[in-house]
Amino acid sequence: MTGRNANIYFPEKTYNKLRQVAGLKISRFVSEAVEEKIKREEQQKKEEFQKKLIEDYKSVARNKKIQKEMEIWDETISDM
Repeated sequence: MTGRNANIYFPEKTYNKLRQVAGLKISRFVSEAVEEKIKREEQQKKEEFQKKLIEDYKSVARNKKIQKEMEIWDETISDM
């Protein structure tokens, strides 16, 4: 596996807890923790995007003028 080194500062108390939990495999532990956090953040952004799409769809559906225009487009496409 290829990778990059990074210097990370931990307060002494946090570092001591990390050593107790991760032992000598601090790098692997931190890497896995960061990956997990990234996945959660990506999932949250995906869910927020989906909510926004639903809100926008509902907004369009409520707009009668846009609905009428969409009906005209549907009719135009069906005639082709």
